[in-house]
Amino acid sequence: MIVPMKKISIVVMDKTRDASLAKLRDLGLLHIESRPVASDGLSKQLDRKAKAETALGLLRSYKAAETDSKASISDLVTEVLGMDNEKKTLQEQVLSLGKEESRVEKWGDFNPAALKELVKQGLTLIPYELSYKAYESLDKEQRFITLFRDKVKVYGVALDHEITGETPFALPEKSLSEMRTLIKNIQTKLADLEKRFAMLAAHKNSIEDELKTLARNIEFETAKASMDSVSPGANSLSTGISWLTGFAPKDDVGVLKRAAAENGWALAIADPSEEDAVPTLLKNNKLASLIYPLTDFLEVVPGYREVDISGWFLLFFCIFFGMIFGDAGYGAILGIIAIIGIAKTAAQGVPAALKMLGLLSLSNIAWGIITCTWFGIDAAKLPEILRSISLPALSSAEAAKGVAQKAIVDQNLQIFCFSLALLQLGIAHIKGFFRNIKSLKLFAELGSLAMLIGMFNLVLFLVVSNSYRQIPLLPASLYLLGGGFFLTFVFAGYEGNLGQSILYSFKNIISVVLGITNVFSDIMSYIRLWAVGLAGASISSTVNTMAGPLLGNFLIFMGIILLVFGHGLNVVLNVLSVLVHGVRLNTLEFSGHLGLTWSGFMYKPFGKTVKI
Repeated sequence: MIVPMKKISIVVMDKTRDASLAKLRDLGLLHIESRPVASDGLSKQLDRKAKAETALGLLRSYKAAETDSKASISDLVTEVLGMDNEKKTLQEQVLSLGKEESRVEKWGDFNPAALKELVKQGLTLIPYELSYKAYESLDKEQRFITLFRDKVKVYGVALDHEITGETPFALPEKSLSEMRTLIKNIQTKLADLEKRFAMLAAHKNSIEDELKTLARNIEFETAKASMDSVSPGANSLSTGISWLTGFAPKDDVGVLKRAAAENGWALAIADPSEEDAVPTLLKNNKLASLIYPLTDFLEVVPGYREVDISGWFLLFFCIFFGMIFGDAGYGAILGIIAIIGIAKTAAQGVPAALKMLGLLSLSNIAWGIITCTWFGIDAAKLPEILRSISLPALSSAEAAKGVAQKAIVDQNLQIFCFSLALLQLGIAHIKGFFRNIKSLKLFAELGSLAMLIGMFNLVLFLVVSNSYRQIPLLPASLYLLGGGFFLTFVFAGYEGNLGQSILYSFKNIISVVLGITNVFSDIMSYIRLWAVGLAGASISSTVNTMAGPLLGNFLIFMGIILLVFGHGLNVVLNVLSVLVHGVRLNTLEFSGHLGLTWSGFMYKPFGKTVKI
């Protein structure tokens, strides 16, 4: 459920502003109303945090060495950043010198200054690297001394004047030996810097602690900058006041009232208005809360005035997970991982993600047992007990008996997918019916439910099989579609005035008509569960087929590697499929029929939002 919130305004004296904020932070109840803020104090803290994060990022790549240094964090961060700049400069110098060394090394080790000295004595030597074509086309009067050749060029010096149309070889600033000595010296400096970095890496934990402190300071300065204030006039004897606005859970308002009485704050409490951007706080039982790691990862939050579907989300996500993975063997592996993780973290508190993984593995195992799917192994090769405990209507063991039986099993799986669509989307409209129980809008939900049932029958009639067409439901389906459309057209826009509702539908006639096709596409969307599960099973079977011949001879190790790699890749692909398809059916199709837009943002109270 979504916890009811109250809008809170707290007024304090300017002289007690910092102390009041500190006490408010200790309470950890008020979600401060978000708005752009800026202050000198906030800028300084953000700058320090950015520098500390950069320094920590630089040190994380080093294995800590022993050190006796006890420098302050500020000095440590400054030193690390300065060393990094020096390192970059030295690396650029090495790169530049290396390029120059490669350019000059064919000429050997000579002193560039000596050539310049010859010019002063009246002897001009101009070095060239000429192609053979350019060399052979030299003017006969051109004085040129060839020093050496390679397969591409002729190296030499022109006497007295430059060669027309050719660019002279640029003389280096230093000799080859000087460059190599300089490179060696710089590399020594770089090695010393690396040692120093390793010594400073022993302070990584200290920088992490500093970042936590800075994060709290930034949160405090942000709250401080969010406060509005009124200063007294120049002749007034009173002091200025400041106030802060935010939101707190309705049940925690009493705690704020007591704090206000103890600290001399003025407190204003009101219900949020329609214009207020109210944060969302979800409160569910332990089972439904297992979905939070997934929704937190996806950063999807229902709006404050929307509905919480955590329990339904978890239920159907587990079903979708089992169908997409579709393999009891994979489920067993995931279950073992979950059990090991739970055992290791039991003392300090098991993360919700591990509990959720355990639940998902059970769903996977259950679906694999029902469909007789174990690591993609051919059902005929599985033990009889595994085949016997599967559900014949959905079992691959039944499908393996022949083409006709496989077609029946595939048909049953498709019907199961469409039935899931009817169930989940039907729940959405039933919830909408009770949500609008005091409004005529409930008839629109009944109309949507009727269209859903009618379209479900129509989908089975058109898509599944000829046998279904023998059931005389088509006329009833058309009646349901027509009647449902009428109710939706009349009542969908109802907000207290029936005429305005009908006028609203006429104004949006195209989207209203397209609503029927949307119902069809939403139901059809659930066929992805069968298709993606089938793709995963095909990959498993292919991997087994490829590795099978290798397991019975001296190539057994290659076969094992192929099995591990192939099934591991399939698991990764299944995880991606779950995130794409399993999540989509909950956050798009199901949520769309609920009118849930996931437009909310999480309740993050001042004092409990610091994360590194």
